[in-house]
Amino acid sequence: MRNDPEPPLSPAEERDLRRVAAMMVPASTEYDVPGADDPTIFADIVKSLGRDLGDVRRALGALRESVGGAFADADASRAEVAAAALRDAGGAPRAAIERAILQCYYRDDRVLRSLNIEPRPPFPKGHVLEQGDWSLLDVVKKRPKMWRDAPR
Repeated sequence: MRNDPEPPLSPAEERDLRRVAAMMVPASTEYDVPGADDPTIFADIVKSLGRDLGDVRRALGALRESVGGAFADADASRAEVAAAALRDAGGAPRAAIERAILQCYYRDDRVLRSLNIEPRPPFPKGHVLEQGDWSLLDVVKKRPKMWRDAPR
């Protein structure tokens, strides 16, 4: 049995995904940042889908079904209702499409600069994190064991 990778997004799926990206993170003149549909960011999104491709495809399918055609061509009110329904439905398709868009958006140099973060790899310099309230983890530490040990 062959395990062929899924084919890339079709042009229609890319158009729908670009509309979702623009709706999720629109460009801002106030902060001088591009939207997630910016050509550079969007190319990164499409290129980075990887293991999320199937779930992103399912999310796009749900959006198309909700508007009764191409999501990219739906009027603004129908698109907003469909996007809200996908958001409310939750699940793996919603998580995948959000992850795919946001991870690429927040690694764009222009976006990082707008957040006063130096656009560079985290190593070798590292990044300084503010110390938080470690007592917030006490609840997690008190949980019972959720795994079983491997046989010896």
